[in-house]
Amino acid sequence: MAKLRVNSFAISVDGYGAGPGQDLRNPLGVNGPKLMEWFFHTRLWRQMYGEGNGETGIDNDMAEAGFAGIGAWIIGRNMFGPVRGPWPDESWRGWWGEEPPYHVPVFVLTHYPRPPLTMAGGTVFHFVTAGIEAALEQATAAAGGKDVRIGGGVATVRQYLRAALIDELHLAISPLLLGSGEHLLRDIDLCALGYECAKYVAGERACHVFLRRRG
Repeated sequence: MAKLRVNSFAISVDGYGAGPGQDLRNPLGVNGPKLMEWFFHTRLWRQMYGEGNGETGIDNDMAEAGFAGIGAWIIGRNMFGPVRGPWPDESWRGWWGEEPPYHVPVFVLTHYPRPPLTMAGGTVFHFVTAGIEAALEQATAAAGGKDVRIGGGVATVRQYLRAALIDELHLAISPLLLGSGEHLLRDIDLCALGYECAKYVAGERACHVFLRRRG
């Protein structure tokens, strides 16, 4: 059965999934990119962006597993770009250039409508204004029996967690403290929502923890 998954979602030891002050210059907030250091060294990342071979090992295996069996993505508007409020035009086309790394349909949560955006490599961004359940319904249909992956950001993952819609949550815990920013699990009772820790694996630069919804 198809699942709703969160994979390779990096958080700090003190639970922050992004730093403070997110903007065009700091898409992950101040010091936020440090959360992704474990990913930046992997073979997957470096080959994805043409930066050489990169490292194999546990971190790379975890990153690669996160792309396996995915037929569609859901992301929040902040993850798509820094534009706030009504779309002034259609000039912003994402952070990733003309060929984003998704290669499948991507459903962007937003309060403001916008026509679908077709990119190179098979990525099509669909902008969903009807909420998280509508986005999940559309993404599940588009995935054609494969899993749907939530890419983030923090607020989007929190919404789906509170609704107990996420089947598997893979956290990559980076060995650093941020002190402030967007906290992933604050005031969310995962036990009451039916989640349990299914597995943890120590990687080269992050500890990988897998939570699953019981039943």
